Amino acid sequence: MLEYRDGGLAVECMPLAAIAERVGTPVYVYSAAAFISRYRQFESGLAGLDHMICYAMKANSNQAVLRLLAGIGAGFDCVSGGEVARAVAAGAPGERIVFSGVGKSRTEMRSALDAGVRLINVESEPELAALNEVALASGRTAAVAVRVNPDVDARTHSKISTGRAVNKFGVPMSRVRDVYRQAADMAGISVVGLDMHIGSQLTSLAPFEEAFRKAAGMVTELRADGHTIDRLDLGGGLGIAYGDETEALPTPADYCRLLRRSVGHLGCEIEIEPGRYIAADAGVLLTSVLYVKQGEDRTFVVVDAAMNDLPRPAIYNSWHDVLPVSEPAAGSGLRPVDIVGPVCESSDTFARQRPLPPVAAGDLLVFRSAGAYGAVMASEYNTRPLAPETLVQGDRFAVVRNRPDVQAIIARDRVPEWL
Repeated sequence: MLEYRDGGLAVECMPLAAIAERVGTPVYVYSAAAFISRYRQFESGLAGLDHMICYAMKANSNQAVLRLLAGIGAGFDCVSGGEVARAVAAGAPGERIVFSGVGKSRTEMRSALDAGVRLINVESEPELAALNEVALASGRTAAVAVRVNPDVDARTHSKISTGRAVNKFGVPMSRVRDVYRQAADMAGISVVGLDMHIGSQLTSLAPFEEAFRKAAGMVTELRADGHTIDRLDLGGGLGIAYGDETEALPTPADYCRLLRRSVGHLGCEIEIEPGRYIAADAGVLLTSVLYVKQGEDRTFVVVDAAMNDLPRPAIYNSWHDVLPVSEPAAGSGLRPVDIVGPVCESSDTFARQRPLPPVAAGDLLVFRSAGAYGAVMASEYNTRPLAPETLVQGDRFAVVRNRPDVQAIIARDRVPEWL
């Protein structure tokens, strides 16, 4: 997806320098081929098994990305009413949409039912009762899976772990059978499956194995209680190598083999929800060097991208590999620098003491693995316009989200007539 061609970095066959010249920086650049390739790794791994791959669109919900994935048969995992609307607008049929999320409003529930979503993953008893009321009032029946909290430590960052007892997600294992009994008595609810998701950026299969084993046991118990469990939603979470991982990570093939061994015998439709693995390495954030500043004991490379454009380092202390767009000359050497943005926050730091070839004002850099949880988490903090997004296919590209004009941002505010 990203390689040096004729002395400069290119995404597919498109030189990044050409995109920067036409669109400016900072700018997100996505590879269509990379999205498709990553998605098909899961399709290949689950071939022959009844399944549906629902892309977790919270990772990257640009309409062009969704349309691209919908065109190759992807389903979509949505965690808000807005995401359901985005999936529908991108051409996804309701039967290929799963609606998840710990705090669905009644308005969102109604919209999801109107869209004919395939499944609603319910996270609590009060939510189940509310969904029943909404379904009855709309004259529909909601197909439901209850999300189970298996109390499995995903061994990932605490802010993206979702399967421990202390996390807000799902119903405790001790309450699951009671919740299914309640659901069976609700006229607006049709229980069809079980849902479980333990977190994001998992770099080991061991937590998956523990969670899948618990899910299989719970399916057996629920069926013994007389419930129909035809679908098993196991979430996503497979991690990627951002650049600082020291061990080989499991692949989609490894993950799918584990899934087959653990739950393949249950006869359920298996639904998985990969997001980061599909999107992260399909995108980069392209930025320009503004200044090279010498501090007391370190060198700062100040770039025009900031924490509002790519929030992950500020939020999670995350690592993103950084590369110069111009291929470094042989023997140019490396020196440690801090790569920082222009926002007036010390947390606006992308990398500390990162070895980098010599750079100067005007040079272009890329932050790798920025296709997931980059543009979707961006803000206009400091009245900085959102970075545009572009999609590359072969030797062509298109702007798939424009950079807004500062005056347009200001014009969204409304000043009362009495000021």
